[in-house]
Amino acid sequence: MAGTDDEVRAALAQFSIGLTIEEARKVASFLHRDPTIVEAVIWGIQGSEHCSYKSSRRFLKQFITEGKHVILGPKEDSGIIAITDGPPGKRWGFVVSHESHNKPSQIVPYEGAATGVGGNVRDVCCMGARVIGAMDALRLGDGESDESKTIAREVVRGIAGYGNPLGIPNLGGDVVFDAAYNKQCLVNVVCFGIVREDEIIHSFVPEEAGRKHYDIIIVGKPTDRSGFGGAAFASLTLDEKKKEKNTGAVQEPNPFLERHILASTYALFDWLAEEKHLSRIGFKDLGAGGVVCSSVEQVADQGLGADIELDRVHTSLPDLPPEVIACAETQERFCFICHPSLTEHILHHYNAVWDLPSIAENARASVIGKVTEEPIYRLKFHGEVVCEAKATDITCGLTYDRPIREVTRKTNEPTITIKNPQSEIPAFFRAMLSHINGGSRSPIFRHYDKNVIGNTIVERGEAHAGVIMPLQNLRSYVHEGAHRSWDDLTEEDKYRGVAVACSGSGRYGKISPYLQGVNATITCLRRLAAVGAKPRAITDCLNYGNPEDQEKLWDFSEGVRGIAEAAKYVSIDHEPVPIISGNVSLYNGDIPPTAIVSAIGVLQDARTAAHSIIQKSDEILFLVGERKDECGGSLFYHTLGELGANVPNPDFEETRKQIAFVLDAMDSALVSHCSDIGEGGLLYALFEMLVPYRRQDSNMGMDLTLINIMNGLSPEKVLFGETGGFILSVNPEHATRLRTGADRHRVTLSEIGRSTRHGRIRIEGLMDEDRAALVSIWQKPLEQTFGI
Repeated sequence: MAGTDDEVRAALAQFSIGLTIEEARKVASFLHRDPTIVEAVIWGIQGSEHCSYKSSRRFLKQFITEGKHVILGPKEDSGIIAITDGPPGKRWGFVVSHESHNKPSQIVPYEGAATGVGGNVRDVCCMGARVIGAMDALRLGDGESDESKTIAREVVRGIAGYGNPLGIPNLGGDVVFDAAYNKQCLVNVVCFGIVREDEIIHSFVPEEAGRKHYDIIIVGKPTDRSGFGGAAFASLTLDEKKKEKNTGAVQEPNPFLERHILASTYALFDWLAEEKHLSRIGFKDLGAGGVVCSSVEQVADQGLGADIELDRVHTSLPDLPPEVIACAETQERFCFICHPSLTEHILHHYNAVWDLPSIAENARASVIGKVTEEPIYRLKFHGEVVCEAKATDITCGLTYDRPIREVTRKTNEPTITIKNPQSEIPAFFRAMLSHINGGSRSPIFRHYDKNVIGNTIVERGEAHAGVIMPLQNLRSYVHEGAHRSWDDLTEEDKYRGVAVACSGSGRYGKISPYLQGVNATITCLRRLAAVGAKPRAITDCLNYGNPEDQEKLWDFSEGVRGIAEAAKYVSIDHEPVPIISGNVSLYNGDIPPTAIVSAIGVLQDARTAAHSIIQKSDEILFLVGERKDECGGSLFYHTLGELGANVPNPDFEETRKQIAFVLDAMDSALVSHCSDIGEGGLLYALFEMLVPYRRQDSNMGMDLTLINIMNGLSPEKVLFGETGGFILSVNPEHATRLRTGADRHRVTLSEIGRSTRHGRIRIEGLMDEDRAALVSIWQKPLEQTFGI
C-alpha cells in the first residue's frame, strides 16, 4: 500500500479499518494496487480473528473432528452429530452451533446478548434444521460495582428477551461471577436443531453454480448501520475511551421478525424437500461480515466468484455508503444462492406468501447478484466497481504463525488450620452457599422458557445437563399441507433422548490453562453420564486474550491441547469424542484462559433419564472415585479469598472407566439418582441432591460418614475439593449388583451414607444441619446482589 507507515496508519484510522499496516500492504500485494475503501473494510472484517482464525487455525488441527456418528464436522456454520443409528442418509442429525458475543455484551448488554442468541439460531437454521433449543454459558463480573450488576441483569434479560419470543427452550448452561470478568464479560451461546441427514442444506454452492449462474438472494431485515464492523470490533481489545463509538458495532435485535422469518424459511424447506431442490441451493446466515461474508464464503472454496450489485441490497436508509451495505451485520437476514429456476419461487414465497414487507418496514427478499465461473469476487455500486479480488484471497489471505512463550504461574496452596471441625466445617459450607458462586442460579434461569416445545425431559435445576426428546411429534415441525418423509420414524427412535451440558472454569485457567481445558471437557462428559446419556460429540468456545502477546497465545495453545487430549483419551465405546463445531474469541482483555466446552450425549430412551434430586429414603449413597487434595481454583478457596495451586488433574483412563461404569449401571436400572461432582466439591453436590425443584419431596435428608473415603486427607479437602467423580443414590436391593459392576470396570466405589426423611444433613462427627435452613441461605445471594 503506497505511502509511509504514518500515512497508512492515518488512513486506516480515518475509516476505522481493522487492519495493521503490514496487513494493509499485504492486501495491496494481492490486488497489485492500493485497495479501495470498500476492499480495505472487507479485509479488515473478513481477515479478522473472528472470521479467519488467522492466529488460531494451526492449533485447532489437534482436534479430532471425525467419527462414526459425525455427519458434519467443523467446516460450516454448525456441526451435526447423528442421534439415531439408521442407514447413512436416513439418520437424524442433531445440529449444534457454539458462538460468543462477548464484546457486544460488555458494551450494550441487552442487545449484545440478544443478538448473540439470534445469530446462533440462524447458524443452526441455515443447515436446513428446525431450531429446538439453546444453552448459555455466562462469565460475568463480581457484582461489586453498579456496572457489573447492570451487565449481569441486562445480559440475562437479553437472552430471555430473544429466545423466549422465538419459542425456543433454554435447555441448560451455567454462570460464574468473578472480578476477572469485570471489564470483559463472556456471553457464550449454544443452539441446537434437528434435520435428517438427506435433507441437510450446505453453506456452500453446488459445483454447477458458476456454470449455471446461480442467483444470490438476501432475505430479511433491510440493511442498516447497526453492527457495521462488528467482526473487526470483536477482534480488538476493548478501549473504554471508545465505548460510545463501539456501540455502533452492536446489532439491533428484533426477535418477532426473526420468528416470522424462521417460520417462513421452514415452510420453504418443506417445498424444497418435496420438489427435490435441496441440492440446488446454498444457504448462509448474514452474521459476521454481512453481505460479503455470507456470499463470498459460499463460493470461494468451490473455486468460484460472484458479481454483486450493492444498489440492489434493500436498505433502511438512503445513501448508505457501499462499505456499510457490503459489511454491516444487520440482524435477521439470510443469504440464499440458488439455481435461477428457483429464484421467482423464493422471492414470491417471502415477499407475497409470507409478506415480509408488511412485517417490518422494507424487509423483503432481493436478488443482488450472480455466481461466476471466474474466481473473482466483484462488487459494484452506482455502476462503479468498488471491490475486485480473488475470492480465496478474501477468505484465506491473511494468516499468521505467531510465536508463543510458555508462562510459569506462581501459585501456592494456602495454609488452613481447623481447630474445631464440628463448628468450622458447617461454617465454611454456609459461607459457600451464601457466596455469589455458591448460591442458587434459579434467579437467572427462571427468566428463560424451558418447556415451550413440550419435549424437555430434564430441565435446569434438576441436573447439570438438560435432556430433550427431539423426535417426538415431528409432524408439528412441518408446515401445514407439506408432505415430508418423516413418518417412517421407528417407535424406538421417537423416544430417543439428547442431553446437553457445558462447563469451563476461568479460575482453573488462572492456575493452568491446560488443565482448564481438560476439566472443561471432562466435566461436560461427566454431566452427560450423570443423566444417563452416552457422550457423542463436543463443541467449544475458546475465550482468550491478545494473540499478539506470546504468553496469551501460549495460554490458548495449552487450552486447545487440554481439550484435544481429554476428548481423545476419555474415549467412549473405544472411540475419541469428536469436536464437531466451535468458535474462537480472542482479544478479550485480561480475562483468565476460559475455554467453554459443551457436550452432546444420546439416550436410547429419554424416559429413562435420571435427574439428581433424591426422592426416596433409605437409599444407599455411593461415591464413585477417590477424593484427592485438589482445592485449587475451587469455590471453597474463592470463598476464602484464595486461589490455590492444586487444580483437579484428572486421570484420563480412570475417568473413562468411571463414565463407562455409571452408564452401564444406568442402563441396568441400578441407579435411582445421580450427580457428578464438580464446582463446590462433594458436600455441595450432596446438598444439591436434596434441593426440591419441580415435584420433589421437600423433606429429604442424609446421614453420611467419611470414614471410607478420607484417603489421608483433612475433612475440608474431602468435602470441598473439586476432584471429579459421581454420587449414586441406589436402592439397597441393587447394591450387590452395583458393587459387582464396579469391580468389573475396576473403579473405586465407596458407600458414604443413606438418604433419610428427617430433613437434615448429618456427617458423622462433623455436621448436623437443617436442610431447609441451608436452602434458605442458598436461595439469597443472586437476588440480594443483582435483584434479578
